[in-house]
Amino acid sequence: MLQLSAAQPHALHDVAATRALEAAAAASLPAHTLMRRAGAATARLALALAPHARQIWIACGGGNNGGDGLEAAARLQQAGKAVSVTWLGDPSTTPADARAAWQRALAAGVPFTPGPPADLGPHDLCIDALLGIGLRATSQRGAAHELRALLAALHASPATLLAVDLPSGLDADTGQYAPGFAPDAPSRAARHTLSLLTLKPGLFTGQGRDACGSVWLDDLGCGALAPAATAQLGTQQQADGRQAQRHASHKGSFGDVAVIGGEGLSARGMGMTGAAWLAASAALHGGAGRVMVALLDEGTTLAPPWPELMLRRVHALDWPQLTAVCGCGGGEAVRAVLPEVLARAARLVLDADGLNAVAGDSALAAALRARADAGLSTILTPHPLEAARLLHCTTAEVQADRLAAARALAERHACTVVLKGSGSVTATAGERTIVNFTGNARLATGGTGDVLAGLIGARLAAGLSPHAAASSAVQAHGAAADQWPAHQALTASALAAALQ
Repeated sequence: MLQLSAAQPHALHDVAATRALEAAAAASLPAHTLMRRAGAATARLALALAPHARQIWIACGGGNNGGDGLEAAARLQQAGKAVSVTWLGDPSTTPADARAAWQRALAAGVPFTPGPPADLGPHDLCIDALLGIGLRATSQRGAAHELRALLAALHASPATLLAVDLPSGLDADTGQYAPGFAPDAPSRAARHTLSLLTLKPGLFTGQGRDACGSVWLDDLGCGALAPAATAQLGTQQQADGRQAQRHASHKGSFGDVAVIGGEGLSARGMGMTGAAWLAASAALHGGAGRVMVALLDEGTTLAPPWPELMLRRVHALDWPQLTAVCGCGGGEAVRAVLPEVLARAARLVLDADGLNAVAGDSALAAALRARADAGLSTILTPHPLEAARLLHCTTAEVQADRLAAARALAERHACTVVLKGSGSVTATAGERTIVNFTGNARLATGGTGDVLAGLIGARLAAGLSPHAAASSAVQAHGAAADQWPAHQALTASALAAALQ
Protein backbone atom coordinates (compact mmCIF):
# COMPACT_ATOMS: atom_id res chain seq x y z
CA MET A 1 0.00 0.00 0.00
CA LEU A 2 1.26 3.46 -0.92
CA GLN A 3 0.23 6.91 0.24
CA LEU A 4 0.25 9.32 -2.68
CA SER A 5 2.40 12.42 -2.42
CA ALA A 6 3.85 14.95 -4.78
CA ALA A 7 7.13 13.03 -4.84
CA GLN A 8 6.77 10.95 -7.99
CA PRO A 9 4.50 10.50 -11.02
CA HIS A 10 1.92 7.73 -11.27
CA ALA A 11 -0.11 6.18 -14.06
CA LEU A 12 -3.83 6.96 -14.13
CA HIS A 13 -6.43 4.54 -15.49
CA ASP A 14 -10.01 5.36 -16.36
CA VAL A 15 -12.96 3.16 -15.40
CA ALA A 16 -12.84 1.13 -18.62
CA ALA A 17 -9.16 0.28 -18.12
CA THR A 18 -9.75 -0.50 -14.44
CA ARG A 19 -12.66 -2.80 -15.29
CA ALA A 20 -10.47 -4.59 -17.83
CA LEU A 21 -7.73 -5.08 -15.24
CA GLU A 22 -10.24 -6.31 -12.69
CA ALA A 23 -11.62 -8.88 -15.14
CA ALA A 24 -8.16 -10.10 -16.13
CA ALA A 25 -7.08 -10.43 -12.50
CA ALA A 26 -10.26 -12.21 -11.43
CA ALA A 27 -9.90 -14.70 -14.27
CA SER A 28 -6.41 -15.65 -13.11
CA LEU A 29 -7.13 -15.91 -9.36
CA PRO A 30 -9.28 -18.17 -7.18
CA ALA A 31 -12.85 -17.02 -6.57
CA HIS A 32 -13.34 -14.04 -4.24
CA THR A 33 -9.57 -13.36 -4.03
CA LEU A 34 -9.72 -9.73 -5.18
CA MET A 35 -12.51 -8.84 -2.77
CA ARG A 36 -10.72 -10.48 0.12
CA ARG A 37 -7.56 -8.56 -0.73
CA ALA A 38 -9.54 -5.33 -1.00
CA GLY A 39 -11.18 -5.94 2.38
CA ALA A 40 -7.86 -6.75 3.99
CA ALA A 41 -6.30 -3.56 2.59
CA THR A 42 -9.25 -1.48 3.80
CA ALA A 43 -9.08 -2.96 7.29
CA ARG A 44 -5.32 -2.46 7.45
CA LEU A 45 -5.59 1.20 6.50
CA ALA A 46 -8.53 1.71 8.88
CA LEU A 47 -6.46 0.45 11.78
CA ALA A 48 -3.58 2.71 10.80
CA LEU A 49 -5.75 5.81 10.41
CA ALA A 50 -7.79 5.36 13.57
CA PRO A 51 -5.95 2.98 15.89
CA HIS A 52 -7.81 4.28 18.95
CA ALA A 53 -11.30 4.45 17.44
CA ARG A 54 -13.97 3.40 19.94
CA GLN A 55 -16.23 2.35 17.09
CA ILE A 56 -16.12 1.92 13.34
CA TRP A 57 -19.23 2.29 11.20
CA ILE A 58 -19.20 0.93 7.65
CA ALA A 59 -21.87 1.92 5.12
CA CYS A 60 -22.02 -0.78 2.43
CA GLY A 61 -23.84 -0.66 -0.89
CA GLY A 62 -25.40 -3.66 -2.57
CA GLY A 63 -22.63 -4.17 -5.13
CA ASN A 64 -19.00 -5.20 -5.03
CA ASN A 65 -17.87 -1.98 -3.34
CA GLY A 66 -20.18 -2.94 -0.50
CA GLY A 67 -18.60 -6.40 -0.58
CA ASP A 68 -15.19 -4.81 -0.01
CA GLY A 69 -16.64 -3.05 3.02
CA LEU A 70 -18.14 -6.29 4.35
CA GLU A 71 -14.78 -8.05 4.02
CA ALA A 72 -13.16 -5.18 5.93
CA ALA A 73 -15.86 -5.42 8.61
CA ALA A 74 -15.17 -9.11 9.17
CA ARG A 75 -11.46 -8.49 9.57
CA LEU A 76 -11.94 -5.52 11.89
CA GLN A 77 -14.36 -7.54 14.00
CA GLN A 78 -11.78 -10.32 14.22
CA ALA A 79 -9.20 -7.72 15.29
CA GLY A 80 -11.36 -6.88 18.29
CA LYS A 81 -12.77 -3.58 17.04
CA ALA A 82 -16.30 -2.39 17.76
CA VAL A 83 -17.72 -2.54 14.24
CA SER A 84 -21.22 -1.97 12.93
CA VAL A 85 -22.41 -2.23 9.34
CA THR A 86 -25.34 -0.78 7.45
CA TRP A 87 -25.79 -2.86 4.31
CA LEU A 88 -28.10 -2.02 1.40
CA GLY A 89 -27.69 -5.40 -0.25
CA ASP A 90 -30.13 -8.25 -0.72
CA PRO A 91 -28.61 -11.72 -0.43
CA SER A 92 -30.86 -12.97 -3.24
CA THR A 93 -29.67 -10.40 -5.78
CA THR A 94 -26.25 -9.18 -4.69
CA PRO A 95 -23.20 -10.32 -6.76
CA ALA A 96 -21.63 -13.64 -5.77
CA ASP A 97 -18.43 -12.09 -4.39
CA ALA A 98 -20.36 -9.62 -2.24
CA ARG A 99 -22.75 -12.33 -1.03
CA ALA A 100 -19.77 -14.43 0.08
CA ALA A 101 -18.36 -11.38 1.90
CA TRP A 102 -21.71 -10.87 3.66
CA GLN A 103 -21.64 -14.48 4.81
CA ARG A 104 -18.13 -14.05 6.20
CA ALA A 105 -19.19 -10.89 8.03
CA LEU A 106 -22.09 -12.76 9.60
CA ALA A 107 -19.80 -15.62 10.60
CA ALA A 108 -17.39 -13.17 12.22
CA GLY A 109 -20.22 -11.77 14.36
CA VAL A 110 -20.40 -8.33 12.72
CA PRO A 111 -23.56 -6.50 13.93
CA PHE A 112 -25.80 -4.99 11.27
CA THR A 113 -27.64 -1.74 12.06
CA PRO A 114 -30.04 0.52 10.15
CA GLY A 115 -27.76 3.52 10.48
CA PRO A 116 -24.70 4.98 12.17
CA PRO A 117 -24.12 4.88 15.93
CA ALA A 118 -25.60 7.94 17.57
CA ASP A 119 -22.41 8.88 19.38
CA LEU A 120 -19.74 8.75 16.67
CA GLY A 121 -16.98 11.15 17.66
CA PRO A 122 -13.94 12.75 16.04
CA HIS A 123 -11.68 9.89 17.09
CA ASP A 124 -13.95 7.25 15.54
CA LEU A 125 -14.01 6.07 11.93
CA CYS A 126 -16.59 5.84 9.15
CA ILE A 127 -15.97 3.79 6.01
CA ASP A 128 -17.76 4.65 2.78
CA ALA A 129 -18.25 1.43 0.76
CA LEU A 130 -21.48 2.42 -0.95
CA LEU A 131 -20.68 2.80 -4.64
CA GLY A 132 -17.02 2.85 -5.69
CA ILE A 133 -16.73 2.91 -9.49
CA GLY A 134 -20.30 1.60 -9.75
CA LEU A 135 -21.63 5.16 -9.76
CA ARG A 136 -22.68 5.28 -13.41
CA ALA A 137 -24.86 2.21 -13.24
CA THR A 138 -26.46 3.56 -10.07
CA SER A 139 -27.01 7.07 -11.43
CA GLN A 140 -28.75 5.73 -14.53
CA ARG A 141 -31.62 4.39 -12.43
CA GLY A 142 -31.45 7.10 -9.79
CA ALA A 143 -29.99 6.85 -6.32
CA ALA A 144 -32.33 5.35 -3.78
CA HIS A 145 -33.46 7.47 -0.87
CA GLU A 146 -31.79 5.09 1.57
CA LEU A 147 -28.41 5.38 -0.15
CA ARG A 148 -28.61 9.16 -0.16
CA ALA A 149 -29.46 9.18 3.52
CA LEU A 150 -26.42 7.05 4.35
CA LEU A 151 -24.19 9.25 2.24
CA ALA A 152 -25.51 12.34 4.02
CA ALA A 153 -24.72 10.69 7.36
CA LEU A 154 -21.17 9.94 6.22
CA HIS A 155 -20.68 13.54 5.12
CA ALA A 156 -22.11 14.97 8.35
CA SER A 157 -20.22 12.74 10.76
CA PRO A 158 -17.39 14.23 12.85
CA ALA A 159 -15.52 10.90 12.55
CA THR A 160 -12.62 10.39 10.17
CA LEU A 161 -13.92 9.17 6.80
CA LEU A 162 -12.26 6.48 4.68
CA ALA A 163 -13.67 5.94 1.18
CA VAL A 164 -13.14 2.55 -0.45
CA ASP A 165 -11.90 3.01 -4.03
CA LEU A 166 -13.34 6.53 -4.30
CA PRO A 167 -15.88 8.71 -2.52
CA SER A 168 -19.42 7.60 -3.35
CA GLY A 169 -21.04 9.79 -5.98
CA LEU A 170 -17.74 10.99 -7.46
CA ASP A 171 -17.14 10.10 -11.10
CA ALA A 172 -13.82 8.26 -11.32
CA ASP A 173 -13.05 9.60 -14.79
CA THR A 174 -14.03 13.27 -14.42
CA GLY A 175 -13.71 14.19 -10.74
CA GLN A 176 -17.25 15.58 -10.63
CA TYR A 177 -20.09 14.57 -8.35
CA ALA A 178 -23.18 13.11 -9.96
CA PRO A 179 -26.29 15.25 -9.39
CA GLY A 180 -27.54 14.93 -5.84
CA PHE A 181 -24.38 13.35 -4.44
CA ALA A 182 -22.24 16.35 -3.52
CA PRO A 183 -21.92 17.19 0.19
CA ASP A 184 -24.06 20.07 1.39
CA ALA A 185 -21.13 21.61 3.26
CA PRO A 186 -17.37 21.21 3.58
CA SER A 187 -16.28 18.12 5.48
CA ARG A 188 -16.17 18.33 9.26
CA ALA A 189 -13.52 15.62 9.51
CA ALA A 190 -10.38 14.26 7.91
CA ARG A 191 -10.92 12.42 4.63
CA HIS A 192 -8.96 9.55 3.15
CA THR A 193 -9.46 7.47 0.01
CA LEU A 194 -8.04 4.01 -0.65
CA SER A 195 -7.95 3.54 -4.42
CA LEU A 196 -7.97 -0.12 -5.40
CA LEU A 197 -6.17 -1.72 -8.37
CA THR A 198 -5.49 1.63 -10.09
CA LEU A 199 -5.43 5.37 -9.57
CA LYS A 200 -8.30 7.09 -11.36
CA PRO A 201 -8.10 10.57 -12.95
CA GLY A 202 -11.14 11.83 -11.06
CA LEU A 203 -9.33 11.51 -7.74
CA PHE A 204 -7.07 14.41 -8.67
CA THR A 205 -9.06 16.96 -10.68
CA GLY A 206 -12.30 18.91 -10.46
CA GLN A 207 -14.00 18.18 -7.14
CA GLY A 208 -11.87 15.10 -6.61
CA ARG A 209 -9.10 16.55 -4.49
CA ASP A 210 -11.50 18.02 -1.93
CA ALA A 211 -13.63 14.88 -1.95
CA CYS A 212 -10.76 12.43 -1.50
CA GLY A 213 -8.47 14.09 1.01
CA SER A 214 -5.30 12.03 1.26
CA VAL A 215 -5.14 9.27 -1.35
CA TRP A 216 -3.74 5.78 -0.89
CA LEU A 217 -3.21 3.07 -3.50
CA ASP A 218 -3.27 -0.71 -3.16
CA ASP A 219 -2.97 -2.56 -6.47
CA LEU A 220 -4.11 -5.78 -4.78
CA GLY A 221 -1.07 -7.57 -6.16
CA CYS A 222 -2.18 -6.95 -9.76
CA GLY A 223 0.19 -4.17 -10.79
CA ALA A 224 1.96 -6.39 -13.32
CA LEU A 225 -1.35 -6.86 -15.19
CA ALA A 226 -2.14 -3.14 -15.46
CA PRO A 227 -2.91 -1.93 -19.00
CA ALA A 228 -1.39 1.15 -20.60
CA ALA A 229 -2.17 4.31 -18.66
CA THR A 230 -4.92 6.60 -19.95
CA ALA A 231 -3.32 9.63 -18.25
CA GLN A 232 -0.52 10.44 -15.83
CA LEU A 233 -0.33 12.13 -12.47
CA GLY A 234 2.30 14.86 -12.65
CA THR A 235 4.18 15.69 -9.47
CA GLN A 236 7.08 17.65 -8.00
CA GLN A 237 9.57 15.21 -9.48
CA GLN A 238 8.67 16.67 -12.88
CA ALA A 239 8.62 20.27 -11.68
CA ASP A 240 12.17 21.09 -12.74
CA GLY A 241 11.84 20.23 -16.40
CA ARG A 242 14.70 22.49 -17.42
CA GLN A 243 17.58 21.05 -19.32
CA ALA A 244 21.08 21.04 -17.83
CA GLN A 245 23.14 24.01 -18.97
CA ARG A 246 26.81 24.02 -19.83
CA HIS A 247 29.28 26.21 -17.97
CA ALA A 248 30.21 27.87 -21.26
CA SER A 249 26.83 29.57 -21.62
CA HIS A 250 25.62 33.11 -22.19
CA LYS A 251 22.27 34.79 -21.80
CA GLY A 252 21.24 33.70 -25.27
CA SER A 253 21.66 30.08 -24.16
CA PHE A 254 18.67 30.41 -21.84
CA GLY A 255 16.24 31.80 -24.41
CA ASP A 256 14.42 35.08 -24.99
CA VAL A 257 10.87 35.72 -23.80
CA ALA A 258 8.69 38.60 -24.93
CA VAL A 259 5.55 39.35 -22.94
CA ILE A 260 2.90 41.06 -25.04
CA GLY A 261 -0.03 42.44 -23.04
CA GLY A 262 -0.91 44.99 -20.41
CA GLU A 263 -3.56 47.26 -21.91
CA GLY A 264 -3.00 50.77 -20.58
CA LEU A 265 -5.34 53.34 -19.09
CA SER A 266 -5.45 55.33 -22.31
CA ALA A 267 -7.47 52.68 -24.16
CA ARG A 268 -10.57 52.21 -21.99
CA GLY A 269 -9.64 53.67 -18.64
CA MET A 270 -8.84 50.22 -17.22
CA GLY A 271 -5.12 49.72 -16.78
CA MET A 272 -3.93 46.09 -16.77
CA THR A 273 -0.19 46.51 -17.15
CA GLY A 274 0.39 44.65 -13.88
CA ALA A 275 -0.51 41.36 -15.56
CA ALA A 276 2.23 41.80 -18.15
CA TRP A 277 4.80 42.72 -15.49
CA LEU A 278 3.88 39.65 -13.45
CA ALA A 279 4.30 37.34 -16.44
CA ALA A 280 7.64 38.98 -17.24
CA SER A 281 8.82 38.63 -13.64
CA ALA A 282 7.91 34.92 -13.70
CA ALA A 283 9.82 34.41 -16.95
CA LEU A 284 12.81 36.22 -15.47
CA HIS A 285 12.82 34.25 -12.22
CA GLY A 286 11.98 31.08 -14.14
CA GLY A 287 15.33 31.20 -15.89
CA ALA A 288 14.86 33.02 -19.20
CA GLY A 289 18.07 34.63 -20.47
CA ARG A 290 16.43 37.86 -21.59
CA VAL A 291 12.89 39.12 -20.99
CA MET A 292 11.24 41.86 -23.01
CA VAL A 293 7.87 43.49 -22.40
CA ALA A 294 5.71 44.95 -25.15
CA LEU A 295 2.95 46.87 -23.38
CA LEU A 296 -0.24 47.55 -25.34
CA ASP A 297 -0.37 51.21 -24.41
CA GLU A 298 1.13 53.67 -26.85
CA GLY A 299 1.16 56.40 -24.25
CA THR A 300 3.16 54.61 -21.58
CA THR A 301 6.45 56.08 -20.42
CA LEU A 302 6.77 54.01 -17.25
CA ALA A 303 10.12 52.41 -16.52
CA PRO A 304 10.10 48.64 -15.93
CA PRO A 305 9.68 47.71 -12.25
CA TRP A 306 12.78 45.49 -12.58
CA PRO A 307 15.85 46.80 -14.40
CA GLU A 308 16.51 43.39 -16.00
CA LEU A 309 13.37 43.78 -18.15
CA MET A 310 13.55 45.52 -21.52
CA LEU A 311 10.74 47.48 -23.12
CA ARG A 312 9.86 46.86 -26.77
CA ARG A 313 7.21 47.76 -29.28
CA VAL A 314 5.50 44.79 -30.90
CA HIS A 315 6.79 45.74 -34.38
CA ALA A 316 10.39 45.78 -33.09
CA LEU A 317 10.41 42.20 -31.76
CA ASP A 318 12.78 39.64 -33.26
CA TRP A 319 10.14 36.98 -33.84
CA PRO A 320 12.29 34.03 -34.97
CA GLN A 321 14.48 34.26 -31.85
CA LEU A 322 11.95 34.58 -29.09
CA THR A 323 9.11 32.90 -27.23
CA ALA A 324 6.06 35.14 -27.03
CA VAL A 325 3.73 35.16 -24.01
CA CYS A 326 0.68 37.01 -25.27
CA GLY A 327 -2.58 38.09 -23.72
CA CYS A 328 -1.81 38.78 -20.05
CA GLY A 329 -3.90 41.85 -19.26
CA GLY A 330 -4.25 42.48 -22.99
CA GLY A 331 -7.86 43.61 -22.84
CA GLU A 332 -9.31 44.73 -26.15
CA ALA A 333 -5.96 46.05 -27.33
CA VAL A 334 -4.55 42.58 -27.90
CA ARG A 335 -6.84 41.97 -30.88
CA ALA A 336 -4.91 44.46 -32.99
CA VAL A 337 -1.59 42.69 -32.56
CA LEU A 338 -2.77 39.07 -32.56
CA PRO A 339 -2.61 38.54 -36.33
CA GLU A 340 1.11 39.42 -36.30
CA VAL A 341 1.76 37.40 -33.14
CA LEU A 342 0.03 34.31 -34.51
CA ALA A 343 1.78 34.56 -37.85
CA ARG A 344 5.30 35.33 -36.71
CA ALA A 345 6.02 34.09 -33.17
CA ALA A 346 8.21 30.98 -33.38
CA ARG A 347 6.97 29.83 -29.99
CA LEU A 348 3.83 31.15 -28.34
CA VAL A 349 2.08 30.93 -24.98
CA LEU A 350 -1.41 32.35 -25.47
CA ASP A 351 -3.23 33.39 -22.30
CA ALA A 352 -6.19 35.33 -20.95
CA ASP A 353 -7.47 38.04 -23.33
CA GLY A 354 -5.53 36.49 -26.20
CA LEU A 355 -7.69 33.39 -25.79
CA ASN A 356 -10.88 35.44 -25.57
CA ALA A 357 -9.99 37.23 -28.79
CA VAL A 358 -9.46 33.94 -30.62
CA ALA A 359 -12.72 32.54 -29.25
CA GLY A 360 -14.68 35.42 -30.74
CA ASP A 361 -12.98 35.67 -34.15
CA SER A 362 -12.99 32.83 -36.67
CA ALA A 363 -10.11 34.37 -38.63
CA LEU A 364 -7.91 34.43 -35.54
CA ALA A 365 -8.95 30.85 -34.74
CA ALA A 366 -7.91 29.78 -38.22
CA ALA A 367 -4.59 31.59 -37.82
CA LEU A 368 -4.03 29.77 -34.55
CA ARG A 369 -4.68 26.41 -36.15
CA ALA A 370 -2.39 27.29 -39.06
CA ARG A 371 0.58 27.64 -36.73
CA ALA A 372 0.89 23.88 -36.43
CA ASP A 373 1.03 23.48 -40.21
CA ALA A 374 3.83 26.05 -40.28
CA GLY A 375 5.81 24.18 -37.63
CA LEU A 376 5.28 26.84 -34.95
CA SER A 377 4.80 25.79 -31.31
CA THR A 378 1.77 26.95 -29.33
CA ILE A 379 0.56 26.50 -25.75
CA LEU A 380 -2.89 27.67 -24.62
CA THR A 381 -3.52 28.31 -20.93
CA PRO A 382 -7.29 28.75 -20.41
CA HIS A 383 -9.21 28.69 -17.18
CA PRO A 384 -12.59 26.89 -17.44
CA LEU A 385 -14.54 29.94 -18.66
CA GLU A 386 -11.98 30.71 -21.36
CA ALA A 387 -11.97 27.04 -22.37
CA ALA A 388 -15.76 27.15 -22.66
CA ARG A 389 -15.55 30.16 -24.96
CA LEU A 390 -13.01 28.40 -27.17
CA LEU A 391 -15.13 25.25 -27.31
CA HIS A 392 -18.41 27.18 -27.72
CA CYS A 393 -19.99 25.44 -24.76
CA THR A 394 -20.69 26.22 -21.11
CA THR A 395 -18.26 26.29 -18.21
CA ALA A 396 -20.29 23.51 -16.59
CA GLU A 397 -19.73 21.33 -19.64
CA VAL A 398 -15.98 21.94 -19.46
CA GLN A 399 -15.87 21.14 -15.76
CA ALA A 400 -18.04 18.04 -16.25
CA ASP A 401 -15.09 16.32 -17.97
CA ARG A 402 -11.93 18.36 -17.67
CA LEU A 403 -9.65 15.81 -19.34
CA ALA A 404 -11.96 15.52 -22.34
CA ALA A 405 -12.24 19.31 -22.64
CA ALA A 406 -8.45 19.79 -22.59
CA ARG A 407 -7.99 17.05 -25.18
CA ALA A 408 -10.69 18.53 -27.40
CA LEU A 409 -9.00 21.94 -27.34
CA ALA A 410 -5.62 20.39 -28.11
CA GLU A 411 -7.09 18.54 -31.09
CA ARG A 412 -9.09 21.50 -32.37
CA HIS A 413 -6.19 23.94 -32.32
CA ALA A 414 -3.34 21.44 -32.89
CA CYS A 415 -1.39 22.65 -29.86
CA THR A 416 -0.69 22.00 -26.19
CA VAL A 417 -3.37 23.02 -23.70
CA VAL A 418 -3.20 23.68 -19.97
CA LEU A 419 -6.72 23.67 -18.53
CA LYS A 420 -6.23 25.44 -15.22
CA GLY A 421 -8.07 24.74 -11.98
CA SER A 422 -7.95 22.17 -9.21
CA GLY A 423 -5.94 19.39 -10.79
CA SER A 424 -4.79 21.35 -13.86
CA VAL A 425 -4.76 19.22 -17.02
CA THR A 426 -2.02 19.36 -19.68
CA ALA A 427 -3.03 17.84 -23.01
CA THR A 428 -1.26 17.48 -26.36
CA ALA A 429 -2.40 15.26 -29.22
CA GLY A 430 -0.23 12.15 -29.27
CA GLU A 431 1.08 12.69 -25.72
CA ARG A 432 -0.13 11.23 -22.43
CA THR A 433 -2.44 13.66 -20.68
CA ILE A 434 -1.03 14.88 -17.36
CA VAL A 435 -3.09 15.78 -14.29
CA ASN A 436 -1.32 18.03 -11.80
CA PHE A 437 -1.00 16.90 -8.18
CA THR A 438 0.60 20.08 -6.80
CA GLY A 439 -0.93 23.37 -5.78
CA ASN A 440 -3.65 24.47 -3.38
CA ALA A 441 -6.37 27.06 -2.86
CA ARG A 442 -3.82 29.77 -2.04
CA LEU A 443 -3.28 30.12 -5.78
CA ALA A 444 -6.83 31.50 -6.07
CA THR A 445 -5.67 35.08 -6.10
CA GLY A 446 -5.27 37.67 -8.86
CA GLY A 447 -2.23 37.37 -11.09
CA THR A 448 -1.14 33.80 -10.39
CA GLY A 449 -2.32 32.76 -13.85
CA ASP A 450 -0.09 35.44 -15.40
CA VAL A 451 2.80 34.05 -13.36
CA LEU A 452 2.12 30.58 -14.74
CA ALA A 453 2.07 31.87 -18.32
CA GLY A 454 5.42 33.57 -17.86
CA LEU A 455 6.97 30.48 -16.31
CA ILE A 456 5.73 28.31 -19.17
CA GLY A 457 7.26 30.81 -21.57
CA ALA A 458 10.64 30.51 -19.84
CA ARG A 459 10.53 26.71 -20.05
CA LEU A 460 9.54 26.81 -23.71
CA ALA A 461 12.28 29.32 -24.50
CA ALA A 462 14.83 27.05 -22.81
CA GLY A 463 14.22 24.39 -25.43
CA LEU A 464 11.68 22.05 -23.82
CA SER A 465 8.92 20.60 -25.97
CA PRO A 466 5.57 22.36 -25.53
CA HIS A 467 4.15 19.40 -23.57
CA ALA A 468 7.16 19.18 -21.24
CA ALA A 469 7.39 22.96 -20.84
CA ALA A 470 3.72 23.27 -19.94
CA SER A 471 3.47 20.28 -17.61
CA SER A 472 6.73 20.96 -15.76
CA ALA A 473 5.82 24.62 -15.26
CA VAL A 474 2.40 23.68 -13.91
CA GLN A 475 4.01 21.31 -11.42
CA ALA A 476 6.59 23.91 -10.32
CA HIS A 477 3.93 26.63 -10.00
CA GLY A 478 1.82 24.41 -7.74
CA ALA A 479 4.83 23.14 -5.79
CA ALA A 480 5.81 26.72 -4.94
CA ALA A 481 2.35 27.24 -3.42
CA ASP A 482 2.59 23.96 -1.50
CA GLN A 483 5.89 25.07 0.03
CA TRP A 484 4.63 28.57 0.90
CA PRO A 485 5.07 29.58 4.55
CA ALA A 486 1.80 29.16 6.41
CA HIS A 487 2.03 32.58 8.05
CA GLN A 488 2.77 34.47 4.83
CA ALA A 489 0.19 35.70 2.33
CA LEU A 490 0.70 34.35 -1.17
CA THR A 491 0.64 37.16 -3.72
CA ALA A 492 1.37 36.78 -7.41
CA SER A 493 4.41 39.03 -7.31
CA ALA A 494 5.90 37.12 -4.38
CA LEU A 495 5.12 33.82 -6.12
CA ALA A 496 6.93 34.96 -9.27
CA ALA A 497 10.01 35.88 -7.25
CA ALA A 498 9.98 32.48 -5.54
CA LEU A 499 10.06 30.49 -8.77
CA GLN A 500 13.18 28.65 -9.84
